[in-house]
Amino acid sequence: MLKTALAGLRAHKLRLLLTSLAITLGVGFIAGTFVLNDTMQAGFAQRVTADAAKVDVAVLPKGPDAVLPERVLERIRALDGVTEAQGLIRAAAPVLGRDGKTAGNAPTTALSVVRGPLDRTDIVSGTGPGTDDQAAVLDKNTAKAQGFHLGDTITVLDDRQRPHRFKLVGLLDPGVDQELSYTGAVGFTAATAQRMTGAKGYREIDVAGTAPGLKQAVAAAVGGAYAVRTGDELAGDLARAAGVEIRSLTTGLLLFGVVAMMVAALVIYNTFNILVAQRTREMALLRCIGATRGQVFGSILLESVVVGALASALGLVIGYGLASLTLTVLRALDAPMPTNAAVTLTPATIALGLAVGVVVTVGAALLPARSATGVAPIAALRSQLEEQTFRSGRLRGLFAALFLVAGLATTSVGVFVLPPGQQVALFVVMAGGALTFLGVLILGPVLVRPLSALAGWLPGRLFGVPGRLAVDNSGRNPRRAATTTIALTIGVTLMTLISVVTASTRLTMTAKLDDQFPIDYLLATQEGDAAVPRSVASQLRGRPELASVAQIRDAKSTVGGKRLKVGTFTGPISPYVIAGSMNGFGAGQAAVDDDLGMRLGESISVKTPKAGTVSLKVVALLDGSQSSLPPVTVAEAAFDTYFGAVPDSRVLINIRDGVPPEQARKVVDAAVAAYPTVRVTSSTEVRGQFDETLDMLLMIVTGLLGLAILISLLGIANTLSLSVHERTRESALLRALGLTRAQLRRMLSIEALVLGLIGALVGVVLGGVFGWAAIRAMLDGAVFTVPAGQIGLFVVLSGVAGMLAAVLPARRAARASIVGSLATG
Repeated sequence: MLKTALAGLRAHKLRLLLTSLAITLGVGFIAGTFVLNDTMQAGFAQRVTADAAKVDVAVLPKGPDAVLPERVLERIRALDGVTEAQGLIRAAAPVLGRDGKTAGNAPTTALSVVRGPLDRTDIVSGTGPGTDDQAAVLDKNTAKAQGFHLGDTITVLDDRQRPHRFKLVGLLDPGVDQELSYTGAVGFTAATAQRMTGAKGYREIDVAGTAPGLKQAVAAAVGGAYAVRTGDELAGDLARAAGVEIRSLTTGLLLFGVVAMMVAALVIYNTFNILVAQRTREMALLRCIGATRGQVFGSILLESVVVGALASALGLVIGYGLASLTLTVLRALDAPMPTNAAVTLTPATIALGLAVGVVVTVGAALLPARSATGVAPIAALRSQLEEQTFRSGRLRGLFAALFLVAGLATTSVGVFVLPPGQQVALFVVMAGGALTFLGVLILGPVLVRPLSALAGWLPGRLFGVPGRLAVDNSGRNPRRAATTTIALTIGVTLMTLISVVTASTRLTMTAKLDDQFPIDYLLATQEGDAAVPRSVASQLRGRPELASVAQIRDAKSTVGGKRLKVGTFTGPISPYVIAGSMNGFGAGQAAVDDDLGMRLGESISVKTPKAGTVSLKVVALLDGSQSSLPPVTVAEAAFDTYFGAVPDSRVLINIRDGVPPEQARKVVDAAVAAYPTVRVTSSTEVRGQFDETLDMLLMIVTGLLGLAILISLLGIANTLSLSVHERTRESALLRALGLTRAQLRRMLSIEALVLGLIGALVGVVLGGVFGWAAIRAMLDGAVFTVPAGQIGLFVVLSGVAGMLAAVLPARRAARASIVGSLATG
């Protein structure tokens, strides 16, 4: 039997090609993800270790905003065995772009660039500032974005927002530091960095020394108020912090890999069903000459092991190539990631890839192998195989009903019972979706015939006899057709769900922005602090080009023992009041966010710099998830009494009807020209950036799910191959009765079209329903919308792709000899 199984594999290589391709793609995706992860993690560790190797001991403050005072550095330098100790300054110092406004979405981080053996700054072009207090270095990403080159003069604001000019002498690489990659970095000498930032201490002290027990000596000198790490420990902490992002990316990619493997398992299951059907007489003849059921079962499993192992090995090669291609793209895009590490296949990735491929293949082959043992030896005497008839039993209906009811009930809890916006609600909806999908999977064979009649109604009338035959054939074997279409259904369901969630999120956020702040321009600083002079709003309010100007200002205070922002607003702003009322809002009253846990009528104490501790009565609760007002809002006059003439935090501006946006923008830009930290943001620009992000997400997810679609199309091609084999004599008889080769090819193509449409229709319904449920669970007050154009495109592409999958099977059937096919027995 071993020789027979291996001989069968050698004799029928092509019939296993689609199975091998499906498992190769699935394993390739998973292996590529792990290779990418291993490479990036190695790059992170290599880069961090190389930097931290210069440090023998590092002293760090405990707490995100804490610093190390100068006296700690002096104690360390006084220790025996310490050859070098440097304090590192790290604080905000905004860099101005060529437009005179602060660059980036967050204030640039200023660094002190030390000299000597503890210099860990990676200068990739030019030199460091050395001892020149008029020189600076900039991170390469900010320099590229703002168009700065070596030798240029850059302007940096100090802690009092005063501008200072420096000569750009070098470009640095922020490396694996995620904070610097986001904010950008500007480097100075230690003295200049302290002067520019007003820092009262150091964010880190690096120590070099040769004495044994240096860590213990430093720890004893600085006391228990600070954290002391060796260079290796520091490298480990930085590598772990830097690796969080890549681990999240890996998890997301693996989810798509799991989907691909699920679809591949369905295709493999169908393929081995094909093999069993094609070899019914072969199995029966083996039984007639003495093969036992166990030997027949073992031969099928042996084939699955061989196919799974070979395809998985090829998948590892494909995965290696995918990872290499991804890193090449990242290098070309100058991504802030360590992309120079060598791409390697680790033993763990190899073992995992082979194990996943073989286990999935063997698992999918178990049921077909079991059915092969049921072939009676007498079947070898039949001239034509009997086609199995499908009967929908009560047990199938019972299980389908149980899963559907459980899934819909679970989904209803996530949508209607649990509060929206919480992660648990989304998880409950996902669980309900999984249960419902299992119910549809069980019910699939029952749905095939009515759905094939629906999907084939138009083709059956447009294409005459071949069309009607194709519609009948698509529902001939419901169990096999359901298994085939469910693979496509998975991909279309997820693509439809993502499209619905993306479109609904875009519409919901736009509607909320328009409802609460129907504004054209927003004036604010990078950090959103109180730094917009009130004179700006006063100047703009008198301009005829503008319809309205609203102001929001706030200040930090202690409210009921909690550190919160207390603020006020002026102008056309309508807060989201969910309880109480702000009518007659005045002194001694407050409106608070509902998530603070305060009740209507409750009195809260607020510490203020001008009026001391005041008692305020809560007269309104605001929706904290939708409100852009401070957590505690008071009347405008009362705010000035409590906190003084605090500058605005944000100014919201609307253009008067009929005024060209370009003209209004000039007016607004002129009003803030003297304030480099005040940035003008157009609501259209914000929405455009939001739309770009969602579109990019949709494009990436669609591309990843395209792998599942591709694998499912291989399943359709497999099903048609089985159809061609089973209907060899039938096709020949149709040809003998006058059906042309072109009509036969058309019949099989339309059958594939119907199968593709069945999977797409079920996927669209499931994706639409659970897209609605997901958006309801994700966002409070969600506005549901269906991107009909995108979903229609999914359906059309599914049908077209199904027809493409039928090209080779249809060509094979049309080229078969009529006489030879009629003689097939």
